[in-house]
Amino acid sequence: MIVKNSSKEKNTVTFAVELDPAEFEKQVNAAYLKNKNRIQVPGFRKGKASRMVIEGFYGKDVFYDEAAENAANDAFAFGVEQEKLRPVGRPSLSDISITEEKGAVLTFSTDVWPEAALGQYKGLEAEKESVEVTDEEIDREVEKLRKQNARMVTVDRPAENGDTVNIDYAGTKDGVPFDGGAAEGHDLVLGSNSFIPGFEEKLMGVSAGEERDLELTFPEEYHAKDLAGQAVVFHVKCNSVKLEELPEVDDEFAKDNDFDTVDEMRADISKRLMDGKTTNANNAFTDRLVNAAVANMTCDIPEGMIQDNMDSMVNEYARYITGQGIPFEQYLKMIGATPESFRETTRPAAEAQTKTEILLDAVAKAEGIEISEADLEEEYGKLAENYKMEAEEVKKYVDAEALKADLLRRRATAVITDSGVAVAPKEPAAEA
Repeated sequence: MIVKNSSKEKNTVTFAVELDPAEFEKQVNAAYLKNKNRIQVPGFRKGKASRMVIEGFYGKDVFYDEAAENAANDAFAFGVEQEKLRPVGRPSLSDISITEEKGAVLTFSTDVWPEAALGQYKGLEAEKESVEVTDEEIDREVEKLRKQNARMVTVDRPAENGDTVNIDYAGTKDGVPFDGGAAEGHDLVLGSNSFIPGFEEKLMGVSAGEERDLELTFPEEYHAKDLAGQAVVFHVKCNSVKLEELPEVDDEFAKDNDFDTVDEMRADISKRLMDGKTTNANNAFTDRLVNAAVANMTCDIPEGMIQDNMDSMVNEYARYITGQGIPFEQYLKMIGATPESFRETTRPAAEAQTKTEILLDAVAKAEGIEISEADLEEEYGKLAENYKMEAEEVKKYVDAEALKADLLRRRATAVITDSGVAVAPKEPAAEA
């Protein structure tokens, strides 16, 4: 194979790869062997006609298109290597021609990684929030711990808002039970708005052993169409009334949560909150600096790069939704979207991601950042430690080139961040 007629317009490269007659003949014969059993020639049973007979009946070029398409992957890879290209997006086979010697010329077009003209990316200013943890925030976390350690206590009194009532209930419409309208031993927190409007309100003051008939109307927008807006009656029996009893905040409570004292527990909560806020503030600061550097950059963005990132985002979200037990097609119907319309919603994020990737690669090149084999081995070691796996096992799942690209961009990001200047957020303008 040889590469010829290579040209570039903006970020699109067109080049031709010529296959000599022997290379192309190999592909033509492979196409014949693959298809001969499906081709009907008058006077022959399927699969019994020779290649010469088939070509005589349908033409010498009957297998040329498929032969060229079969050769395309290897020919494209050869051209990319010879021309030292960095293709992005999906390449296209734009032309197939047969030479006089019965070789083939395959012409490809592909987007390539763009050249970016960097503007200022060092010493940029960006707002950075100051970080503090208040006593109120610590109190809220302590309250969460209290609720996690709460116990339910049966009380001998009428139910109040916030109590948990254990109930048996059966719903009827026009005296006939309806699907999903009955249960036994159900725990219901009064005031949680778990049931249709009016249900919990009409159970206020109920006592253990008491039975009530609740006359209610389902909301007009209720998901079950046969019940929407319909008048029903729920017969409810209260089995018990329970109160959530929260523990006192003392050293015993602290010990139950693996601390010696309340002060030690609060100090740990304060540190965790501070660490989280600091991480968020640092990440937001980095994002602002990188966005500013992107705004200073000049670059033509290949559509193929954006399309690739859109596909990745859709696939990642589909995996997430499927992991929640919902088929992605069903999820799209639930939100009233088509695969195409949902994919288009990812375009703004995909464009931003694409610009950031181009910027960070350009910064890495400008700064002469390189990732050595030792760097890769160290990163594999960290991943192995995090996932409790052997490094060699991690390598089976994490592509070395992808990891190298990630490390390169992280270091380029550090160049931007480490030189960035933090400024206090501007006070919001006072209203007139």
